[in-house]
Amino acid sequence: MMEVKYEAVVLGAGESGVGAALLYKSRGLTVFVSDYGTIADKYKAELEAAAIPYEEGVHSTELILRAHEIVKSPGIPEKAPIMQAIRAAGIPVISEIELAGRYLRPTTKVIGITGSNGKTTTTMWLHHILSEAGFSVGLAGNVGFSLARQVMTDEQPDYFVIELSSFQLDDMHQFRVHIALLMNITPDHLDRYHYNFEEYALSKMRILQNQTSDDAFIYWGEDEFVSRYVMTHQPMPMQCLPFLTYPQVGSAADKSDEGTMRIHFEGHDFSFPLDQLALQGPHNLQNAMAASIAALRLGVSEEVLRGALTDFVNVPHRLEKVGVLDGVRYINDSKATNVSSTYYALRTMTTPYVLILGGQDKGNDYMDISDLVKAGARGLVFLTTDVLKLYQTFHGEVPQIASALSMEEAIDHARAMAQPGDTVLLSPACASFDLFKSYIHRGDSFRSVVQRLIQDAEAHG
Repeated sequence: MMEVKYEAVVLGAGESGVGAALLYKSRGLTVFVSDYGTIADKYKAELEAAAIPYEEGVHSTELILRAHEIVKSPGIPEKAPIMQAIRAAGIPVISEIELAGRYLRPTTKVIGITGSNGKTTTTMWLHHILSEAGFSVGLAGNVGFSLARQVMTDEQPDYFVIELSSFQLDDMHQFRVHIALLMNITPDHLDRYHYNFEEYALSKMRILQNQTSDDAFIYWGEDEFVSRYVMTHQPMPMQCLPFLTYPQVGSAADKSDEGTMRIHFEGHDFSFPLDQLALQGPHNLQNAMAASIAALRLGVSEEVLRGALTDFVNVPHRLEKVGVLDGVRYINDSKATNVSSTYYALRTMTTPYVLILGGQDKGNDYMDISDLVKAGARGLVFLTTDVLKLYQTFHGEVPQIASALSMEEAIDHARAMAQPGDTVLLSPACASFDLFKSYIHRGDSFRSVVQRLIQDAEAHG
């Protein structure tokens, strides 16, 4: 019996995996898709329409190990048995981004954005600015459609703004980012990096690996690891453009003592009042600085930039205002899947709050938010199957604590704790996979429960 052999195997059949499979198929290469979980119906339909063979609920190891090349979806950890077998066999492994890069038009410019926090907001904000400026621009990576799906034809935009996670960067080898934005590096996903912060941080720096003297690196100059990396790797080939949140000579952007964001490089002298930014808070100032530097370097006019800094609407699940119930504001920050994201969210709070916290722990140290919680929290609700570390950190530190195993139960507890004028904040600091399919599912659940309660209150009001 003849052995079936494919030129490529794609592991994982989400948006990036199916995009990669469709791209291989469009280029005349034989491809097989293997997903250890369940494949969503919409992706099965796409694979079947393209006559791409697939399997779900299993990895056929012998078949996979006969491939010439493997595309690994970002969610698959290296410790998975199939990955250990692939690595032992020495089969090349690439990310969907790396595959797509082979088929980018030579004239297309890539703006890549990474960081532990802020990358989604900055990606969306920069895409908004470039769109308002009339640029031909696509959106890819962790947001929008996969890059592979978007390069299947030669009708590509002139620019791609791409959100890049450390997992995507790990398997990126030849892909070139023309303008790299690095927002910050704080402990996250340490369970995927042997609980070694430096290993995780160096994965972020891979965004620079193929840059030339024509390219630019925009980064937060106050980040200790990144600043040290830049200093110890001089001279670097690309243009380095740091931004800081205090006045600093030599920065490409900083904040004046009078409350103004200033951009000053290559002859630009752009100022913008902080109170007019579409998104408020210290972290959003950093997002605005990074996006503004990139936009001006790409040739966006100051007039367009001013408008786009003012009218941008933030992405769902990131400090999203859901509504007011019984005089209490409800805010959905489900995208806060690490402690640092929750730290930034807590710094935006201007009222006492009830914090809904918890989920799948990724090696978190909750002491990083302990002082903020003690200072501002009226209560905590632990929405997770694993409450031990949370109780160990916060027991006795706040007036009220409760635990919940469903969003309905969590919001019931939060309503009981909150007082008129307070805020109920869903900002979990954890992955969602103990009780939910994704942070989107978690955030959607929060929104739907709150909005249903608001409608019920109005109906009986």
